[in-house]
Parts: sequence; structure tokens; C-alpha cells
Amino acid sequence: MSVLIQPLAVSAYTATSALGHGLESHLAALSTQRGGLRENDFSSAPLACWIGRVEGVEDAPLPAAHAAWECRNNRLAWLGLQQDRFLDRVLDARQRYGASRVALVLGTSTASIGATEEGYRHLDDEGRMPPELRRPPVHAPHSLAGFVAEALGLEGPCLTVSTACSSSAKVFANAERLIRLGLADAAVVGGVDTLCDSVLFGFNALELVSPEPCRPFDQARHGISIGEAAGFALLERVNAAPDAPRLLGYGESSDAHHMSTPHPEGLGAELALGDALARAGLRASQVDYINLHGTASQKNDEVEAALVARAFPASTRASSTKGFTGHTLGAAGILEAVVALLAIRENFVPGNLGCTHPDEACGPQLALKSEPHTVNVALSNSFGFGGNNACLAFGRAPA
Repeated sequence: MSVLIQPLAVSAYTATSALGHGLESHLAALSTQRGGLRENDFSSAPLACWIGRVEGVEDAPLPAAHAAWECRNNRLAWLGLQQDRFLDRVLDARQRYGASRVALVLGTSTASIGATEEGYRHLDDEGRMPPELRRPPVHAPHSLAGFVAEALGLEGPCLTVSTACSSSAKVFANAERLIRLGLADAAVVGGVDTLCDSVLFGFNALELVSPEPCRPFDQARHGISIGEAAGFALLERVNAAPDAPRLLGYGESSDAHHMSTPHPEGLGAELALGDALARAGLRASQVDYINLHGTASQKNDEVEAALVARAFPASTRASSTKGFTGHTLGAAGILEAVVALLAIRENFVPGNLGCTHPDEACGPQLALKSEPHTVNVALSNSFGFGGNNACLAFGRAPA
């Protein structure tokens, strides 16, 4: 049985995606219904699909002091850390608490596998990677967290979470436990995933990639569009930032129904959702907005739409923002948590871009267009392969 948790302040947060760099770029795109998807110009071989590619990653090499971590994924992480004064906010927290008292918990599904792909494409006659890519720490799932810990000068607990599409949502749960148990006084959470051949051709092999921009919850949806993103948040006890929005609760489940298909009745998703509401001490009727997982794959959308329709009143608004950004995989949880926090900050609901004829399972909760709406409580759903489900509950600081 889930127990109420003490809320945590989200004292800083930021996102970088196909919609732009930082919060204001995302707000402008979401409020004006301007999507960030474009025709695929990334893969090493032709693949007819649309992607959410971040501008400027190729032009942002890592500082010389961190050159050992050089790869596209860590470049995107570095770019993301520099938005919205997030880097300054973390350094301030490090100064207040001490480097060993700030935890780092990051989610990713592929980390720097793009660099590993590049190495295998250029093996020498002895089967060895090119000299510049013989850097073992880069070819590991912990590459992202290792780089960010070094870049931020953090010495506290350092964890990598890799649970597919729920990775950077589950980081909030890990961080709350670390702070509650007294192992840290603050935590940097987040996630980064970049485009690479493994995900583009891998998801295409599963027949999940749409040849057109993805259309979450539309009757004529044809699959996902893959994107990339970096997002981060700083969590502290509420007395450190009493006016900041709050992490109210989280729910997690692992239903393990199937490797790539959700439980047909959404059992795992419903368990995670109920868990989040219970930890936050909330009723479904108190939720103003839900950022849906909504990938635009057939079964995922059908199951999630039915869950929301039966669990929430018509007054709750809900939408998927993957039509704007694409599915950013291990970074989806943090990116969409930031969208939920923006909805609270700005009192608005982003529309469900790409949907003109909603699936029959959808209820009146689905917001097709961006709209002004009072948002005091927002949820963010992240449902990953293998039944790795997470739901986050955020709220406005009490007046």
C-alpha cells in the first residue's frame, strides 16, 4: 500500500528538444501549435519517416576539460544544462549542501550508443575501433551520468535508470527516496537520448515507425515519430524553495505483460496512476491536466485513452505532446514532466497536435487544441516497453 510522501520543491527545470532550447521556446511552440518534426535527415541509410531533431548539437562540442566524454549524447546533455540558468542553479545547490550531498539520477535508453555505432562502422583490420573512439566509459549505459557528474562537480549518489520510455520519469522516484532516507539533501534528475540508427531502424523493424508525422490518439495514426531531447530538474526540500512547484507523488509498476505491447486492460498503467495519486493524497477529480504517454502506436493509445476515460471526470484535460517533439524515448519522462510544470506555471493545456479524428476509446478529456485552463495539479504518464510504467504528480505551491 502506498504511503503519503512529503512533497519536494522542483526549484529549477529545463528542456531542450526539437521545439528549441529552454522553457520559453517550448512554451511558444506549444501555445501556438507549432510542431518540431521534420523529414528524416539523420540516419546513415535512407528511412522514410519524420524525426524530432535538436538544432545545434553538431555545433556544440564539449569543453576541452571533458573531451574524454565526447559524443553526440553528451553534447546534447551539455547543451541542455546551459539553458534557463540551470547550471548556475545546480552550482548554487552544490555550494549550499556540499558536493557529496547532491545526488544525480539520470534516465536514458541508449546513452551514447551512437558513438559505439560509429566505432563499429570503422573497425580496423584487427577489429579495433578508431583510436579516437577507444574510450570505454563512453561505450557504456552510465556514460551520460558519468559525464554530467564530472561537469557539475557532484560527488553524491550517482545513478543511471534505463527502463525504456519510463527512464527519466522513474528518476523522480529514485531521487525522492534518496532525499527521504537522508542520503542526499538535493537531487539533479533528468534524462537525455539522442537520435541514432539503433532506435530508428530498430523501431522500424518492429513496424512502429510512422512514414508521416505521428498523430497521437487519431483514428488514422500509423505509429511513432522518434525524437531526441535533454531535460533536467533540481529537487530540494520545500523549505529551500517554498514558492516552487512541487513533486507531490509518483507511481511505478512493472506488469511485464509483453516485451513491446501494453497490458490489454492497462493494468500496469492503472497501478502506476493509482500509486501516484495515493502518494500525493489526491483524488482523480483534483487532477486538472494529464500529459499522456500517447505515442501514436495503435495499442498504446487505445489502452491509455480507455484508462483516462474511465478514471477521470470530463473536467480533467489531457493531451499527448509527442506530436510536437516526437517520442524522445529515455528522455520522454523528463521532457513531458517539464511540459506539465509549464502547464502549472502558465495555466494552459497544450493541444494534442496531429489528431483530428480521436480514437473511439477517447473520452471528453482529450484537448485537441492548446487552451487556457487553470492547472493546479498535473500528471505525467510514461509507459515503457516490458511494462515499465511510471506516473508523476506535480502541483502548484500553496498560496
